[in-house]
Parts: sequence; structure tokens; C-alpha cells
Amino acid sequence: MSINLYPLIFEPILKERIWGGTKLQSILGKDISSQTTGESWEISTVSGEVSIVNNGFLQRKTLNELLEKYPEEILGTKVYKQFGKEFPLLFKFLDAREDLSIQVHPNDELAKKQHNSFGKTEMWYVMQADEESRIIVGFKQKSSPKEYLKHLEDKTLTSILEEIPVKKGDMFFLETGTIHAIGAGIVIAEIQQTSDITYRIYDFDREDAQGNTRELHNDLALEAINYNKVEANKKYDKVINTSNEAVNCPYFTTNFIPLDGELVFKENSNSFKVFMCTEGEFDLVYKKEKQSYKKGETVLIPAVISDYFLVGKASILEIYIS
Repeated sequence: MSINLYPLIFEPILKERIWGGTKLQSILGKDISSQTTGESWEISTVSGEVSIVNNGFLQRKTLNELLEKYPEEILGTKVYKQFGKEFPLLFKFLDAREDLSIQVHPNDELAKKQHNSFGKTEMWYVMQADEESRIIVGFKQKSSPKEYLKHLEDKTLTSILEEIPVKKGDMFFLETGTIHAIGAGIVIAEIQQTSDITYRIYDFDREDAQGNTRELHNDLALEAINYNKVEANKKYDKVINTSNEAVNCPYFTTNFIPLDGELVFKENSNSFKVFMCTEGEFDLVYKKEKQSYKKGETVLIPAVISDYFLVGKASILEIYIS
């Protein structure tokens, strides 16, 4: 089926969270209406939370509607062969005014068995971090279910978990099974498998406005946790006007582009591409048409699009499936 596809942007799906704040508006320019907006889902096909196109003649169409009609053109030959008409990734910006719960995500096998879902491999790029901000990633030393359960019962779980100070530009790759939490004062760009499966294991005994604590999932988490020490911090190059590889896993590849001038892209047929602007502004020029993007915006490039270029001064995450 022939159609003139073009770079697609979507309406942000804004999420209220007990730990959310106002930085999605003050730093990223999102149109939020509360003091506790925690997430902006940029591209999603999670059930009930499907992105709607916000530009061009396909405006108001859902991403699922487009994938139904033009799956291979959007996803790419390789991705379509692997995933059919499903969009395999979820893109978000997060604002943690307070600490998030300590949590873990299941792998594909466990998620399929328990929830008929993908697992949730993810990565974080730190866009902003207050002084002394930190994250939790994995255990300080190799642990065990017995040790973990004892510390959980004694409310001393954080004493055996690894806390890492963070700053703008830090990148972390979180394989399934890794216990983790985003700490207070951090804005993050998150890339993950299309899944909303989270096992919350400790929430600092927080209560909502009605005095209720949030549900925990400790029985499910026990089977999902990787008790080994992990190395999640990803080092990457920052060569100007170059796609610098930072994460390469079976689920996605993420490159960091420090754009200061022009960068040309040719072939793109095996996979879609997504660009998340984490700093500055850039133009994308395709078939002599120019679209402009700024910090906090995300664009999906259908796989059929080739021969385009980016121009401007920006920091950009480039994501696709290898």
C-alpha cells in the first residue's frame, strides 16, 4: 500500500504519580496541570495508553491504526518480521520530585507466563539532576533470596542495595531482574520494551492523600530478582555530529548524538528510528520539508524514510532495533 509517510510526533500521555513534580513543564515544556505529574509517555502502544499522532495529514490517528495499515513501512522489514504489527518499545520522560519505589521488572519468559506480556528491559539517560541526587541499581554485593527477605522484613533493604550519585548525561542500562529506583530530584529519558509490568517491593511506607499505601508485589518479585551484583553505568563517546553507540542489546540500540551542525542519514529500511531531544534544538529536513524539535520532544521516523538530515545544536538520543 503506497503512502507518503513522514516523521511522526505524538501527543504526550501525561501521568500523575505520587512522586511526580513540575519539571516536565519547567524543564521540558510539557502542558501539565498539576504539581505531581511524574511521566510523559512519548510513544506508546501499551493497552489503553496508545499514542495519537499530533502532526500532518495523519493527525488524530492512533499509532495502532497506522501499524495496522502500514506495519512494514513504519516498523521496518526486520522489526515487522520479528514483532508483526506490534510496536516493541515505549518512550518516556520522567520527573522524580521524590524517590520512586524500589522495584524490579520480569524477563520475557516470566512476563509471558504471569501476564502474557513482554518483559521490561530499560535504560535511563539523566537529563537533569539536583545536587546529591542518586539512584539505586542492584545489590552492593551478591545476595540471596534469604538475605533479601530478611532485610525486607526488617525494613533495612536499602542497606544492601547499591546507591549511585548521578549527574546530567549519565546513562544506565537496566536488564530485567535488576532491583532499581530513581531517586528524588532527577529528570530522565527512559527507553524500554513495551510493557507496563512493574513489581514494587518497597515504597518507604508512603501513604497517598487518602492514607492508603501502594500495593507491593513481593511474591512475584522473588522469582524475578537477579541477586548478582550488576554494572549498569554505560560509558559512551561524545564525538560531535556522530552517532555514538551507548547501549546495544537485543531489544534496542541507543546512540548519543552531540549535534553541532549537520548529520545526514541514508538507509533506514530494517527498523524505525526514534530521536529524543534531551538538550537544545534541531531541524529535521526530509524531501525539502523542515520540521523543528526542541528539548523534551520525540519524533518517530518510519523505516521507509531515507535520505534526510538533522541540523542544529542539540543533544539527541537515537534509538532503533539492530
